[in-house]
Amino acid sequence: MNIFPANVNRFDPYKSYRFLVYFGENQEAVAAVSKVTALKRSSDVIDYKEGGNNIILKGLGRTKYEPITLERGVTQDNEFLKWADAAQVLDKGSPSASLKNLRKELRIHLLNEQGAPVRGYIVHRCWVSEFQALPDLDAGATAVALEHIKVENEGWEVDPKVVEPAET
Repeated sequence: MNIFPANVNRFDPYKSYRFLVYFGENQEAVAAVSKVTALKRSSDVIDYKEGGNNIILKGLGRTKYEPITLERGVTQDNEFLKWADAAQVLDKGSPSASLKNLRKELRIHLLNEQGAPVRGYIVHRCWVSEFQALPDLDAGATAVALEHIKVENEGWEVDPKVVEPAET
C-alpha cells in the first residue's frame, strides 16, 4: 500500500510556511505557531568484520529522534505554559511532575496553497524539556515577542489519515 498517493498533476513542491500543529486529539490547532524545527532521526552505525573478510561491514544500531522546537508569538493562549508546567510544577515550594499531563502526542500537518492538509505526521510520547516564556525584551526593537518549547519525543510516523486532496 502506497501511503503517498501520486498526484500526477502536481509538479511544484509544497511550501514550508503553511502548516498546523495539534496537541493530542484536539480538533483545534495550537494558536499562532510560527515555526517548527525539522523532524529528524538518525541511527547508529555498528562497524563489524567477518572472519576471512578484509571489508568492514556496516550494521544498524539504535535509532534516536531529535528534539523538536515549536515557536510562536506570545498570546493569551496558555497551552505552551500548561504543558511545560507539567514537567516541572511547584507544589508548596518543591518541584514535582504531573505524570498525567507530561506526555502528549503531537500532530503536524503540512498544507498546500489552498490551506488543505497534504501530509501529516504524528510525533509520539512528547514532553517539554525546555520552555522560554519571553524573549529578550528591548524597547528599541520592533520584533514580535516569541515563546518556544523544546519537545523531546520517542519517534514519529506519517499520519495515514491525512491524504492529499484532489486539486481543484
